[in-house]
Amino acid sequence: MASISLFIGTVAPLPDSGRLSGIFKHPVSNPIHLGRGGFDGDQQADLRVHGGPDKAVHLYPAAHYALLAKQFPQAADDLVPGSHAEKISSAGLDEGGVRIGDIFQLGEALLQVCQPRSPCWKIDDRFGVDGIATFIGEQGLTGWYFRVVQPGMVAPDARLDLRESSAGAPTLHAALALLRLHRPDPCELRHLAAAPGIAAGWRQKIDARAAWLEVNDAPPVPPPLFHVKPEE
Repeated sequence: MASISLFIGTVAPLPDSGRLSGIFKHPVSNPIHLGRGGFDGDQQADLRVHGGPDKAVHLYPAAHYALLAKQFPQAADDLVPGSHAEKISSAGLDEGGVRIGDIFQLGEALLQVCQPRSPCWKIDDRFGVDGIATFIGEQGLTGWYFRVVQPGMVAPDARLDLRESSAGAPTLHAALALLRLHRPDPCELRHLAAAPGIAAGWRQKIDARAAWLEVNDAPPVPPPLFHVKPEE
């Protein structure tokens, strides 16, 4: 069981580019409904890469902020829980302690771990510092997304309680380490893609990489670690 903090927010312009983003969140102080698309009142700007059933709720481990503040001291004052657009912050969970497919209870709702977050260029824009998104991807400090298995009300003092462990499935830490390899073992990729509860889009990318490796000897072009800023 892990204590948590809840955050939601509306779309607002980023300070550097002026592009709209849902990265700015504020603490939740009253019970709030969590539906299959996320918390009531929460918004995302770019629905091509954010939101949807397999990205309904983002959790970011609170302990990562100390590592980020040490690496990027110029942004240390702003690197606080809620500042990475997470809906849930927790000091008691990280990528090494959860498996793909794990089911947690949060208030009346049930949530399933389904994929890591892919860091976005908007993180750098939000903090005014280049390199944060790349560092997060390289170090595997991504946090993860839950899908909502059962909607329900969630109080700000709710706790995340593991209800069903996905025994045999990789931890997110192990999955991210595998995907950062230059030439991962295709069999291990297939095992990862077969994890119960894995997000469909993520599974397709992993299967495609495994298929490529199975028939090609030359090193493939590694996938990007984060969402690249679009051209003006």
